[in-house]
Amino acid sequence: MSAIKAVLFDLDDTLWPIVPVIERAENILFAWLAEHAPAVTRQFTIESLRARRQELMATDPVYQLDLRRLRQAGLTEAFLSAGENVALVDQAMAVFSRARNEVTPFDDVLPALERLRGIVPLGSVSNGVADLEAIGMAHYFQVSVAAHRIGRAKPDAAIFHAACRAIGVAPQEAVYVGDDPVLDVQGAQNAGLHAVWINRPELEPGRPLAEQVRPDAICNTLFELEQWISERIVKV
Repeated sequence: MSAIKAVLFDLDDTLWPIVPVIERAENILFAWLAEHAPAVTRQFTIESLRARRQELMATDPVYQLDLRRLRQAGLTEAFLSAGENVALVDQAMAVFSRARNEVTPFDDVLPALERLRGIVPLGSVSNGVADLEAIGMAHYFQVSVAAHRIGRAKPDAAIFHAACRAIGVAPQEAVYVGDDPVLDVQGAQNAGLHAVWINRPELEPGRPLAEQVRPDAICNTLFELEQWISERIVKV
């Protein structure tokens, strides 16, 4: 295995649990809609809006790359259907975005990132729309690459290669850390990177790993990752 010169991270469900964040954000948005666009909440529920987004995702590839645009399209459609003022959609999106970026990192994340960034360059690669500046974690990462910005999403090799170029290393000199065996582990390895599977038991205890997925390492926490990385880095 090549020595590691950079570590790239997935965000959702790797650095923080995402399901409670989205559920809370959607509840906050729906409460805002009930006050400012009540006809929408009379005609739709959180579940029916979610189902419609799933349908919309299949109609245009751009929605698979840009979840914010997908949600905005779904809201715009709902406002038009309910006869509400579509000029309020931008405000609705701002309400959702603020809540979506109110995340609570896993307990190991901030101390581990603080130590790791002192010994190796860090970056992030995500298919989601988390705003690290708004979250208050941007300072840990030298580069942040998102699918909606470059037009390619994991497991496409292009998004991993874009991050490697941005941080200044060859793919074989980088390790990608994520929770999804296919998008993160296989995607990174197929792009020529090393891959560590973060298998957090608090998210899904006893989650199996398909036989064809073979991470370079499996860690339950970023503390375990720190130890693994420290044995393989090249200081730059």
